[in-house]
Amino acid sequence: MKTKIITDSCCDLPQKYLKDNNVEVIPFPYFIEGKDYTDDFGSTLSYEDFYNYMRKGSMPTTSQITAFTYVNTFKKFVREGYSIIYIGFSSALSQTYNNSLLAVHYIKEEYPYADITSIDSKSASVGLGLIVYYACEMLKMGKSKMEIISWVEDNKLKVNHWFIIDSLEHLRRGGRISSAGAAVGTLLDVKPLLNLDDEGKLRVVRKIRGRKKAVKELLKELKTGIVNPEEQIILINHCDCPEEALKLKNTVMNEIPAKDSALNYVGPVIGTHTGPGMLCLVFLGDKR
Repeated sequence: MKTKIITDSCCDLPQKYLKDNNVEVIPFPYFIEGKDYTDDFGSTLSYEDFYNYMRKGSMPTTSQITAFTYVNTFKKFVREGYSIIYIGFSSALSQTYNNSLLAVHYIKEEYPYADITSIDSKSASVGLGLIVYYACEMLKMGKSKMEIISWVEDNKLKVNHWFIIDSLEHLRRGGRISSAGAAVGTLLDVKPLLNLDDEGKLRVVRKIRGRKKAVKELLKELKTGIVNPEEQIILINHCDCPEEALKLKNTVMNEIPAKDSALNYVGPVIGTHTGPGMLCLVFLGDKR
């Protein structure tokens, strides 16, 4: 039986890559400037416009992908004779993964033969994207569905997410820090360094004074955490700071003997909670 890889728009991979590799993407809904959108990788509302709205004070919100949406997507490919691997956004940050499980249960009542595996990536943004990337590469190599699932489960907690944000205000709105902490941090030009833990939860690792120092900390974590860089692709994503991201990408490729690197925007799902100016590095290590 042929295998279909499905993910959600939180993966923040380039749309061209996803299309070229026949990855089905389920979009997250979001709301900004009085309008409802689905995350279509900037096609309807460009990334630049989205972040400019935020800079002007707009407060976007995101919604879950419903079980109904999962049912419609999964059912389509079950009817076409596919085995499905769904790799989804961390269950610690969204209810969407649990909704995918409800959908699988519902579909199997109607189609008992349906072969659907839903995986909690414990990852977000391009960390999820990195897992999807390796799953696609394995599929192109002719690996079986079970081989791909086994690799994902064995390696998903080796995905390192390291990122810095430009403003503490969005963390305050999300309840990650107090209002007083945000005010003091802004006054002192504090740039938090964050990652995701083994549960897929967001955590502030260090608070660094100054943007340049914070970017250097990203590089430090990459150099100390990456394993077998010559076999890896390093993913660099950003919330509308393309020049800085490109500079970081060039520095990474000059200082790390990586197989390759790729650069892309962070979409509205994560961007809503981090704000403009977020910069991240994602790679595989021995552990998170």
